[in-house]
Amino acid sequence: MSSDETSKLPVFVTGRDEHPLKRLRDFTEARIGLGRRGAGLPTAAHLDFAEAHAKARDAVHSEFQADAIGAALREAGRANIPAESQAGDRATYLRRPDLGRRLAETSRKSLKAVEGGPFDLVVIVADGLSATAVNAHGAKVAAGLLGALPKDWRIAPVVVASGARVALSDPIGEALGAKIALMLIGERPGLSAANSLGAYLTFAPKPGRSDADRNCVSNIRPGGLKPEIAGEKLAGLVVRAAELGLSGTRLKDDADDRLGSDGETPRLGP
Repeated sequence: MSSDETSKLPVFVTGRDEHPLKRLRDFTEARIGLGRRGAGLPTAAHLDFAEAHAKARDAVHSEFQADAIGAALREAGRANIPAESQAGDRATYLRRPDLGRRLAETSRKSLKAVEGGPFDLVVIVADGLSATAVNAHGAKVAAGLLGALPKDWRIAPVVVASGARVALSDPIGEALGAKIALMLIGERPGLSAANSLGAYLTFAPKPGRSDADRNCVSNIRPGGLKPEIAGEKLAGLVVRAAELGLSGTRLKDDADDRLGSDGETPRLGP
Protein backbone atom coordinates (compact mmCIF):
# COMPACT_ATOMS: atom_id res chain seq x y z
CA MET A 1 0.00 0.00 0.00
CA SER A 2 1.43 3.37 -0.97
CA SER A 3 1.85 6.25 1.45
CA ASP A 4 -0.91 8.14 -0.40
CA GLU A 5 -3.30 5.21 0.04
CA THR A 6 -2.36 4.83 3.68
CA SER A 7 -3.07 8.49 4.35
CA LYS A 8 -6.63 8.01 3.05
CA LEU A 9 -7.44 5.28 5.60
CA PRO A 10 -9.71 6.57 8.35
CA VAL A 11 -8.04 6.95 11.73
CA PHE A 12 -10.11 5.40 14.52
CA VAL A 13 -9.59 6.70 18.01
CA THR A 14 -12.63 5.11 19.64
CA GLY A 15 -14.06 1.62 19.75
CA ARG A 16 -17.22 2.61 17.88
CA ASP A 17 -15.88 1.95 14.38
CA GLU A 18 -14.12 -1.05 12.93
CA HIS A 19 -10.71 -0.64 11.34
CA PRO A 20 -10.82 -1.62 7.61
CA LEU A 21 -8.02 -4.16 8.22
CA LYS A 22 -9.64 -5.74 11.27
CA ARG A 23 -11.19 -8.62 9.29
CA LEU A 24 -7.72 -9.78 8.25
CA ARG A 25 -6.89 -10.49 11.88
CA ASP A 26 -9.11 -13.56 11.65
CA PHE A 27 -6.53 -15.07 9.29
CA THR A 28 -3.18 -14.10 10.80
CA GLU A 29 -1.49 -13.59 14.15
CA ALA A 30 0.42 -10.62 12.69
CA ARG A 31 -0.32 -7.33 14.39
CA ILE A 32 -2.46 -5.48 11.87
CA GLY A 33 -5.47 -3.23 12.20
CA LEU A 34 -4.70 -2.42 15.84
CA GLY A 35 -6.02 1.14 15.70
CA ARG A 36 -4.49 3.88 17.81
CA ARG A 37 -5.10 6.21 20.70
CA GLY A 38 -3.65 9.63 20.04
CA ALA A 39 -0.06 9.12 18.89
CA GLY A 40 0.20 5.60 20.31
CA LEU A 41 -1.37 2.17 20.33
CA PRO A 42 -4.56 1.38 22.23
CA THR A 43 -3.81 0.18 25.74
CA ALA A 44 -4.89 -3.40 25.02
CA ALA A 45 -2.62 -3.65 21.97
CA HIS A 46 0.32 -2.16 23.90
CA LEU A 47 -0.13 -4.63 26.77
CA ASP A 48 -0.48 -7.54 24.34
CA PHE A 49 2.82 -6.56 22.70
CA ALA A 50 4.57 -6.30 26.06
CA GLU A 51 3.26 -9.73 27.08
CA ALA A 52 4.42 -11.31 23.79
CA HIS A 53 7.87 -9.76 24.21
CA ALA A 54 8.11 -11.15 27.76
CA LYS A 55 7.09 -14.62 26.58
CA ALA A 56 9.74 -14.54 23.85
CA ARG A 57 12.43 -13.60 26.36
CA ASP A 58 11.25 -16.28 28.76
CA ALA A 59 11.35 -18.89 25.99
CA VAL A 60 15.01 -18.11 25.26
CA HIS A 61 15.99 -18.41 28.92
CA SER A 62 13.59 -21.17 30.01
CA GLU A 63 14.92 -24.40 31.49
CA PHE A 64 15.24 -27.39 29.18
CA GLN A 65 13.38 -30.27 30.81
CA ALA A 66 15.60 -33.00 29.41
CA ASP A 67 14.73 -35.55 32.10
CA ALA A 68 11.00 -35.08 31.59
CA ILE A 69 11.39 -35.42 27.83
CA GLY A 70 13.42 -38.59 28.30
CA ALA A 71 10.73 -40.00 30.60
CA ALA A 72 7.99 -39.17 28.10
CA LEU A 73 9.93 -40.90 25.33
CA ARG A 74 10.44 -44.01 27.48
CA GLU A 75 6.73 -44.05 28.26
CA ALA A 76 6.12 -44.06 24.51
CA GLY A 77 8.50 -47.02 24.18
CA ARG A 78 11.45 -45.07 22.80
CA ALA A 79 14.95 -45.50 24.21
CA ASN A 80 16.92 -42.27 24.53
CA ILE A 81 20.33 -40.99 25.49
CA PRO A 82 21.45 -37.52 26.64
CA ALA A 83 24.06 -35.43 24.87
CA GLU A 84 25.56 -31.98 25.26
CA SER A 85 27.26 -29.43 23.08
CA GLN A 86 30.46 -27.66 24.05
CA ALA A 87 28.52 -24.57 25.14
CA GLY A 88 28.42 -25.70 28.76
CA ASP A 89 25.84 -23.21 30.07
CA ARG A 90 23.05 -21.06 28.69
CA ALA A 91 24.95 -17.78 28.83
CA THR A 92 27.83 -19.27 26.83
CA TYR A 93 25.36 -20.87 24.43
CA LEU A 94 23.79 -17.49 23.62
CA ARG A 95 27.15 -15.73 23.23
CA ARG A 96 28.93 -18.50 21.31
CA PRO A 97 26.71 -20.12 18.66
CA ASP A 98 29.74 -21.99 17.32
CA LEU A 99 30.05 -24.02 20.54
CA GLY A 100 26.43 -25.09 20.22
CA ARG A 101 27.35 -26.76 16.92
CA ARG A 102 30.15 -28.86 18.44
CA LEU A 103 29.60 -32.07 20.37
CA ALA A 104 31.12 -32.40 23.83
CA GLU A 105 33.78 -35.11 23.86
CA THR A 106 32.10 -37.09 26.64
CA SER A 107 28.89 -37.15 24.59
CA ARG A 108 30.77 -38.23 21.46
CA LYS A 109 32.22 -41.21 23.34
CA SER A 110 28.80 -42.15 24.73
CA LEU A 111 27.20 -42.05 21.29
CA LYS A 112 29.98 -44.05 19.67
CA ALA A 113 29.47 -46.74 22.33
CA VAL A 114 25.78 -47.22 21.41
CA GLU A 115 25.24 -50.71 20.04
CA GLY A 116 23.09 -51.73 17.08
CA GLY A 117 24.44 -49.36 14.42
CA PRO A 118 24.86 -48.26 11.80
CA PHE A 119 21.37 -46.80 11.87
CA ASP A 120 18.93 -45.62 9.23
CA LEU A 121 17.83 -42.66 11.36
CA VAL A 122 18.59 -40.77 14.54
CA VAL A 123 16.03 -38.33 15.93
CA ILE A 124 17.43 -35.56 18.11
CA VAL A 125 15.27 -33.54 20.50
CA ALA A 126 17.14 -30.33 21.32
CA ASP A 127 16.52 -27.15 23.29
CA GLY A 128 17.62 -24.56 20.73
CA LEU A 129 16.36 -21.03 21.29
CA SER A 130 13.00 -22.02 22.77
CA ALA A 131 13.08 -24.75 25.37
CA THR A 132 9.42 -23.80 25.90
CA ALA A 133 8.56 -25.28 22.50
CA VAL A 134 10.61 -28.45 22.97
CA ASN A 135 9.31 -29.09 26.47
CA ALA A 136 5.75 -28.84 25.17
CA HIS A 137 5.94 -30.67 21.83
CA GLY A 138 9.31 -32.42 21.39
CA ALA A 139 8.53 -35.86 22.81
CA LYS A 140 5.09 -36.00 21.18
CA VAL A 141 6.39 -35.14 17.71
CA ALA A 142 9.36 -37.51 18.01
CA ALA A 143 7.12 -40.41 19.06
CA GLY A 144 4.66 -39.66 16.26
CA LEU A 145 7.45 -39.55 13.69
CA LEU A 146 9.05 -42.81 14.80
CA GLY A 147 5.70 -44.57 14.97
CA ALA A 148 4.98 -43.69 11.33
CA LEU A 149 8.23 -45.10 9.89
CA PRO A 150 8.62 -48.52 8.27
CA LYS A 151 8.95 -51.24 10.91
CA ASP A 152 12.15 -52.66 9.46
CA TRP A 153 14.14 -49.44 9.86
CA ARG A 154 17.09 -49.45 12.26
CA ILE A 155 16.37 -46.54 14.59
CA ALA A 156 18.98 -45.17 16.97
CA PRO A 157 18.00 -44.18 20.50
CA VAL A 158 16.52 -40.69 20.52
CA VAL A 159 19.22 -38.18 21.48
CA VAL A 160 18.08 -35.51 23.95
CA ALA A 161 20.60 -32.73 23.32
CA SER A 162 21.29 -29.71 25.53
CA GLY A 163 22.88 -26.46 24.39
CA ALA A 164 22.24 -27.37 20.77
CA ARG A 165 22.26 -25.47 17.51
CA VAL A 166 20.93 -27.12 14.34
CA ALA A 167 24.36 -28.21 13.11
CA LEU A 168 24.92 -30.30 16.25
CA SER A 169 22.93 -32.96 14.40
CA ASP A 170 25.96 -33.48 12.14
CA PRO A 171 28.48 -34.78 14.72
CA ILE A 172 25.68 -36.67 16.50
CA GLY A 173 24.67 -38.43 13.30
CA GLU A 174 28.29 -39.16 12.45
CA ALA A 175 29.04 -40.59 15.91
CA LEU A 176 26.09 -42.97 15.64
CA GLY A 177 26.75 -43.89 12.02
CA ALA A 178 23.25 -42.72 11.05
CA LYS A 179 22.21 -42.42 7.44
CA ILE A 180 19.78 -39.61 8.29
CA ALA A 181 19.62 -37.20 11.23
CA LEU A 182 16.44 -35.32 12.06
CA MET A 183 16.60 -32.66 14.76
CA LEU A 184 13.54 -31.27 16.53
CA ILE A 185 14.63 -27.95 18.01
CA GLY A 186 13.08 -24.86 19.56
CA GLU A 187 12.91 -22.06 17.01
CA ARG A 188 13.89 -18.48 17.68
CA PRO A 189 10.79 -17.05 19.40
CA GLY A 190 8.93 -14.21 17.77
CA LEU A 191 6.23 -11.82 18.92
CA SER A 192 3.50 -14.04 17.51
CA ALA A 193 4.80 -17.42 18.71
CA ALA A 194 7.24 -18.31 21.46
CA ASN A 195 6.46 -22.04 21.35
CA SER A 196 7.36 -22.99 17.78
CA LEU A 197 9.27 -26.19 17.07
CA GLY A 198 11.40 -26.67 13.95
CA ALA A 199 12.51 -29.93 12.32
CA TYR A 200 15.78 -30.15 10.36
CA LEU A 201 16.60 -33.20 8.24
CA THR A 202 20.10 -34.02 6.97
CA PHE A 203 21.08 -36.98 4.80
CA ALA A 204 24.56 -38.39 5.51
CA PRO A 205 25.18 -36.06 8.47
CA LYS A 206 28.75 -35.08 9.22
CA PRO A 207 30.58 -31.89 10.23
CA GLY A 208 30.82 -29.48 7.33
CA ARG A 209 27.27 -29.84 6.09
CA SER A 210 25.64 -26.51 5.22
CA ASP A 211 22.09 -25.23 5.46
CA ALA A 212 21.66 -26.05 1.77
CA ASP A 213 22.10 -29.73 2.72
CA ARG A 214 19.11 -29.67 5.09
CA ASN A 215 15.35 -29.57 4.87
CA CYS A 216 13.37 -27.58 7.39
CA VAL A 217 9.76 -27.96 8.49
CA SER A 218 8.97 -25.06 10.81
CA ASN A 219 6.12 -23.60 12.86
CA ILE A 220 5.19 -26.87 14.59
CA ARG A 221 2.82 -25.71 17.32
CA PRO A 222 -0.92 -25.70 18.07
CA GLY A 223 -1.39 -22.48 16.07
CA GLY A 224 0.65 -23.73 13.08
CA LEU A 225 1.45 -27.26 11.94
CA LYS A 226 -0.25 -29.21 14.71
CA PRO A 227 2.11 -31.47 16.72
CA GLU A 228 -0.44 -34.29 16.42
CA ILE A 229 0.05 -34.51 12.66
CA ALA A 230 3.61 -33.19 12.31
CA GLY A 231 5.17 -36.61 13.02
CA GLU A 232 3.63 -38.30 10.01
CA LYS A 233 4.41 -35.35 7.77
CA LEU A 234 8.05 -35.59 8.85
CA ALA A 235 8.05 -39.36 8.40
CA GLY A 236 7.07 -38.89 4.77
CA LEU A 237 9.95 -36.51 4.24
CA VAL A 238 12.41 -38.88 5.95
CA VAL A 239 11.30 -41.83 3.83
CA ARG A 240 11.62 -39.74 0.69
CA ALA A 241 15.15 -38.69 1.67
CA ALA A 242 16.11 -42.34 2.18
CA GLU A 243 14.64 -43.35 -1.18
CA LEU A 244 16.48 -40.63 -3.10
CA GLY A 245 19.66 -40.64 -1.01
CA LEU A 246 19.68 -36.86 -0.53
CA SER A 247 18.35 -33.92 1.42
CA GLY A 248 18.39 -30.15 1.14
CA THR A 249 17.54 -28.08 -1.90
CA ARG A 250 17.04 -31.13 -4.12
CA LEU A 251 14.51 -32.78 -1.81
CA LYS A 252 11.00 -31.34 -2.02
CA ASP A 253 8.41 -31.60 0.71
CA ASP A 254 5.32 -33.06 -0.98
CA ALA A 255 3.64 -34.35 2.18
CA ASP A 256 0.72 -31.95 1.72
CA ASP A 257 -0.07 -33.71 -1.54
CA ARG A 258 -0.82 -36.83 0.52
CA LEU A 259 -3.18 -35.11 2.96
CA GLY A 260 -6.51 -36.73 3.56
CA SER A 261 -9.66 -35.20 2.19
CA ASP A 262 -10.29 -33.50 5.54
CA GLY A 263 -6.99 -31.62 5.22
CA GLU A 264 -5.97 -32.83 8.66
CA THR A 265 -4.69 -36.40 8.44
CA PRO A 266 -1.68 -36.99 6.18
CA ARG A 267 -0.98 -40.49 4.93
CA LEU A 268 2.20 -42.11 3.64
CA GLY A 269 2.41 -43.87 0.32
CA PRO A 270 0.60 -43.25 -2.96
